[in-house]
Amino acid sequence: MENINHETMRFGRVAVMLPVKQMARAEKFYTEVLGFSKTFENGSPVGFMILKRDSAELHLTLQPGYEAADFNVAHMMVENIDALHDVIQRKGLRVIKRLQNKDYGLRAFVFEDPDGNRIDVGEPI
Repeated sequence: MENINHETMRFGRVAVMLPVKQMARAEKFYTEVLGFSKTFENGSPVGFMILKRDSAELHLTLQPGYEAADFNVAHMMVENIDALHDVIQRKGLRVIKRLQNKDYGLRAFVFEDPDGNRIDVGEPI
């Protein structure tokens, strides 16, 4: 195998791409429930969207026949995880793994967005 000099490479932004069945429903969830802001959209009807909040960025792609995976597809670090957990519960979203302190130093839980995408959320203890 060829020797690669990794020191010469630099990486920029890496964003999560979440498939969604209905773009309007996904936009409403991420903007109204989680407080993200739309910064870009493309297509008519919209087939791609970029959402940002604080240091987080999500890319949504319209996939009408999408079937969600049964594993976590994204991990978010947050401040005030208890408040986010309360919001998720009030909105009736499915919590896959309950909120708890983990032995690896995070308070964490996993929930499903309206399209079934499993999102692992954590906050340092």
